[in-house]
Amino acid sequence: MNRTFYTLLLHLALPLILLRLAWRAWRAPAYARRVGERFALGLPELRPGGIWVHAVSVGESIAAAPLIRALQARHPELPLTVTCMTPTGSERIRALFGDRVQHCYLPYDLPWAAARFLDRLQPRLAVIMETELWPNHVHQCARRGIPVALANGRLSARSARGYGRFARLTGPMLAEMRWLAVQSEAEAERFRALGAGGEAVTVTGSIKFDLAVDPQLPERAAALRAQWGAAYRPVWIAASTHAGEDEIVLAAHRRLQAGFPEALLILVPRHPERFAQVFELCRREGFATAQRSAGEAVEAGTAVLLGDTMGELLFLYALADCAFVGGSLVPSGGHNLLEPAALGKPLLSGPHLFNFLEIAARLDEAGALRQVTDAGSLAAAVGAFWSEPAGAARAGAAGRAVLEANQGALERLLKGLERLLAKP
Repeated sequence: MNRTFYTLLLHLALPLILLRLAWRAWRAPAYARRVGERFALGLPELRPGGIWVHAVSVGESIAAAPLIRALQARHPELPLTVTCMTPTGSERIRALFGDRVQHCYLPYDLPWAAARFLDRLQPRLAVIMETELWPNHVHQCARRGIPVALANGRLSARSARGYGRFARLTGPMLAEMRWLAVQSEAEAERFRALGAGGEAVTVTGSIKFDLAVDPQLPERAAALRAQWGAAYRPVWIAASTHAGEDEIVLAAHRRLQAGFPEALLILVPRHPERFAQVFELCRREGFATAQRSAGEAVEAGTAVLLGDTMGELLFLYALADCAFVGGSLVPSGGHNLLEPAALGKPLLSGPHLFNFLEIAARLDEAGALRQVTDAGSLAAAVGAFWSEPAGAARAGAAGRAVLEANQGALERLLKGLERLLAKP
């Protein structure tokens, strides 16, 4: 399938795309707002001639934050525009940067929408975070001489097979990209095999290792636990959970309560539209549950704190003794293991980590990560951390050491982007 056929199919699929958008809006009303931006209509006022960064959703927005701040510090004269595809990503961008960046949704990958967007923005450089590659957007940039860089690029073997099935579409798109800064050599080889130019692909590492934690964060967390009367209460967090995982986590918590009656679980669903559903699940399972969004106090009888807020995940990690990172007991590919590692928390995950294989392997080799498969093994692993505090401390320290040993990707990425900006 070439780009012309892909574009035809995309136009034919527009009714289905709109139906899916309506269905999402029914589940999460924020999807019903700013629909015009998805077709490059009704765009906000945008200063042209700057840097455009695309981060598809929340995870990519958080990963992009250090890069965006560094670009702003180096080029205060250039407007910086950040796009995303989801309301939660939009909320995160606004929370992180406010009015310091220009922001809108990225239009769908229709050539006329991409052209209208780029004619309005006229960026000097386009930076795409991780793997959000759209053939028509890339082609429209190439037609205008706008260099496109992939930053913090990742490509699992499964995703590479998917791209490989459409080689006549993927190959030309990658060939039009000026630079691909990827996380590992394995990913570099996958991009080259799909058609990226050998010299255009560079292994820079993952900028997620360049995570900086506010030194006051652990102090604030300790103060809140003391306020709860939970300074010595066993606390664990299950973060970024997906549908199908919450039941497993709650079953594990039930088992833990047999040996640790005062155990407190902080449960943080990945998607905001599931907050109410997970709250009802906790109540239905008989757990006394407080909602973080309501500011409800955690009392002696509280068994679960639902982390139903945005932008607080690092703080919620800091409140816990150990951390399970979700999206990994179901085949979603996992989520960022380095946030709890930066706080020195012992780590747990399920086996489905195909989006973070390199990072997971390094943490596992260092003894910082324990993988579990079900409620029983999850409860046993959390209980072991509580029963063996010295072992838990060693695992937490090992995770932090892995993070510190692999930092520097951000500086390598910035040097490459500077070279693209400097070229006429």
